[in-house]
Amino acid sequence: MSTHAKRERLLLADLLEAAGPGAPTLCEGWLTRDLAAHVVVRERRADAAAGIVLGPLKGRMERVRQEYAEKPYEELIQLLRTGPPRFSPFGLKQVDEAANTVEFYVHAEDVRRAQPDWSRRELDPVFADVLWARMERTARMLGHRSPVGLVLRRPDGRTAVARKGTPVVTVTGEPGELLLFAFGRQSATTVGLEGEEDAVERLQLSQLGM
Repeated sequence: MSTHAKRERLLLADLLEAAGPGAPTLCEGWLTRDLAAHVVVRERRADAAAGIVLGPLKGRMERVRQEYAEKPYEELIQLLRTGPPRFSPFGLKQVDEAANTVEFYVHAEDVRRAQPDWSRRELDPVFADVLWARMERTARMLGHRSPVGLVLRRPDGRTAVARKGTPVVTVTGEPGELLLFAFGRQSATTVGLEGEEDAVERLQLSQLGM
């Protein structure tokens, strides 16, 4: 049975392949080749991937990522498509779904929205609810660097508090847009912002995300 993570994996691989190795992404300083290498290392090299969250290991993570970025681009795309090695925890459906659904969605949009003619992708309601549920659980973590109080609100009125404090900015949009906003892609989202003008400006210029 297909999962959201598997679908987003294949979409990301298709987008990276179509864009080619030298296309821009929303990840500052990274071209598509760099992003492809990051995704592959994350699930194939546990010895290096810990550097994503552990500061002392970031240097090793970056060295390994650069090594992978030097591989033929077609090989990187194939490694992404085929998924993790046989005995990797990422090979378990539950782990793949939990760890990769948001990861692949965000990075697919990093490729799509770096293009000048991008348009918002319409998500099916089930997938939108999955993204919303994930964001609700991680909202405080994603918003901890916000310079202002931050509330994320769906069009139907459901909200998640990403950071307490004043002044407060309320960001309204579909779940996929709110997730991208909270992951630091503020300038490439279609959302509405309500709050004091100075607070809104500070939020837009801040670096949200993990």
